[in-house]
Amino acid sequence: MNILLHGINISTQFQTCILQLIQAFEEKGSNVKLTKNLFNSFRKKGDLSPIVTPLNSKNDLAAIDVVISIGGDGTLLDTISLIGAYEIPVLGINTGRMGFLATIAKEDIKAAVKDLLEGRYALEDRSLVRLESSVPLFKGLNFGLNEFTIHKRDTSSMITVHTYIDGDYLNSYWADGIIVSTPTGSTGYSLSCGGPLISPLAKNFVITPVSPHNLNVRPIVVSDDSEISFKIEGRSEKFLVSLDSRSAPIDASVELKIKKELFVAKLVKFHDYSFFDTLRQKLNWGYDMRN
Repeated sequence: MNILLHGINISTQFQTCILQLIQAFEEKGSNVKLTKNLFNSFRKKGDLSPIVTPLNSKNDLAAIDVVISIGGDGTLLDTISLIGAYEIPVLGINTGRMGFLATIAKEDIKAAVKDLLEGRYALEDRSLVRLESSVPLFKGLNFGLNEFTIHKRDTSSMITVHTYIDGDYLNSYWADGIIVSTPTGSTGYSLSCGGPLISPLAKNFVITPVSPHNLNVRPIVVSDDSEISFKIEGRSEKFLVSLDSRSAPIDASVELKIKKELFVAKLVKFHDYSFFDTLRQKLNWGYDMRN
């Protein structure tokens, strides 16, 4: 196997675990590469074996079999933006707190490596959201695993987002912003704004207003075959759009359209994984504080 490790701002206490992870892969005959920033952070300390090399260009991704994302869910989102249309399987190792996407805990790393190398896993295809805009945005990285967001900028006043589904008028949202979430992203920003939880393999988008002025305006679930377009109004005429953790300023003249991306994100899931178990654990469902 050709393995790529990716991490952002790895804490000192977790760096030892990464070195053990690299050693475990090497002992099984796997070739290990690190993304450049991660490679440089270890090379300065002289901890890496000579056969570990950096990922020099995106063209090198064609030879990678699995990417290991080391960090929280934000790191995994960054990993998906790195991979793009290559659709390389991604395994998330959690060094953060919540971990809806990066689900492998520190104490489970050895067992996860063994199962991965012996093929005891499945792949979940997670749909992505794609942005089409009348001006170039995000340097060509116009897709996201979690959500697309329109938000007010430089003002305390609300904005108005006129929203259309396949050309049919849906609503004019008078709010701080609006979120279009994938099923994967339903546990993220959309959830904190009152959006519903959706099973990861559902074929839907969720449109969730951010702090709407009218309290009877609720999130709505639509087919991910839909084409969602927007026209924005506001006092400042300056707005902010984001795809996962990437953001860019725009003005009211920019045309925005959301569709399902043509490629998917492939997440490695082991056979004892359950999305519903994760929900119960992370959200403390069924937990009685009296006990």
